[in-house]
Amino acid sequence: MQRFVLSVLFVAALQLPVSAQEWTRFRGPNGTGVSDAKTVPTAWSDDDYNWSIDLPGTGHSSPVTWGTKLFVTACNEESSTRLLLCISTTDGSVLWEKELQLKTDKKHKNNSFASSTPCVNADHVIVAWHSKTSSPLIAYNHDGNEAWQYEQGPYLHGQGAATSPIVYKDMVVIANDQKEPSFLLAVDAKTGKERWKIPREGKRACYSTPCAFHSKGRPEELVFTHCYEGIIGVDPASGKQNWHIDVFGRASQRALSSPVFTDELVMATSGGVGGETQLVAVQPGDATDGKATEAWRTNKQTPHVPTPLIYKDWVFMWSDQGIASCLDKVTGDVVWKHRVGGNYFGSPVCVAGKLYGIDLDGNVVVIAASDKYELLGKVSLGQGSKATPAVSDGVMYLRTESKLFSLGG
Repeated sequence: MQRFVLSVLFVAALQLPVSAQEWTRFRGPNGTGVSDAKTVPTAWSDDDYNWSIDLPGTGHSSPVTWGTKLFVTACNEESSTRLLLCISTTDGSVLWEKELQLKTDKKHKNNSFASSTPCVNADHVIVAWHSKTSSPLIAYNHDGNEAWQYEQGPYLHGQGAATSPIVYKDMVVIANDQKEPSFLLAVDAKTGKERWKIPREGKRACYSTPCAFHSKGRPEELVFTHCYEGIIGVDPASGKQNWHIDVFGRASQRALSSPVFTDELVMATSGGVGGETQLVAVQPGDATDGKATEAWRTNKQTPHVPTPLIYKDWVFMWSDQGIASCLDKVTGDVVWKHRVGGNYFGSPVCVAGKLYGIDLDGNVVVIAASDKYELLGKVSLGQGSKATPAVSDGVMYLRTESKLFSLGG
């Protein structure tokens, strides 16, 4: 009996880090926003939080985790001091904090100086900062010691930056889409040495975070979106463009949300405030012809800032104006549409078949991720939020302007 118990404990110990390391970038596993955690409630009170803490600054970025460490950014808006915090997931204590002083630049009123979500792997946490004088990509080890820096150069767009880096295998990848110069970048995750850098011609700031796309019978590739350059697939090893499709036109717009994917299709959005926003699903081509084919598109209550989510047979859109929609992922046909209320910048996440979205007033709305609309819960966080929730090791982390909450598990 003792041997059996020890075996169970050993297996559990092996399995724990896998779930604890699931949320290592914006919107979690490959940007899908999907978790199978069974321990996050749909309704709760203040007494149900594991812990909540005040952050030493404001921001819109999301938390990322590795093991029992959570990493999140914040900024002192008056001094423009950027902050990277390492927080214990166990009790919310701050393990270490790194400051970076950059120039206070102009930005959009809805943006912050801490809108970029960090990314993390077994060795480092990597954060991207931006200003008109310097835009360093900085890696720290998990003890808070700086490992390397890569200077991206000045960020010149007046609305400020918000794009987030990702770790892809042994590289850190980021899209620097701004006024000029724009480029796609991959650096070595251990050293920060440049692997490849692809010039972009869009000359318009976009904030989309890339993902990796793999379909049966074809090699994995990185997918990037831009309002004017459309959707492209890139060979991760060389940075060479495999395919490209120009789908968004040239109306005044930006690609703010990030690409999502099924087994066969890549989907992305682009649009403008007060104008038309489009979600386009494309069938990627291959490197032989460099083309892709449009499968379907919709411009009905399509989100501008929030990233769509794919779960089972459906695509869920959660619009900026608080309209949730369920579409058939193959055809784009509308299954249902419902006004959930509120206005949104943060993207929805799916936890065990339930969608969680946080509106600008800090209300968490929970609905069923199914072919029938069902409201499951609505809880106020007590402070406004433009951030996307994170889920790791069965726990949800909710970020408002200047607070962080741990829930469930």
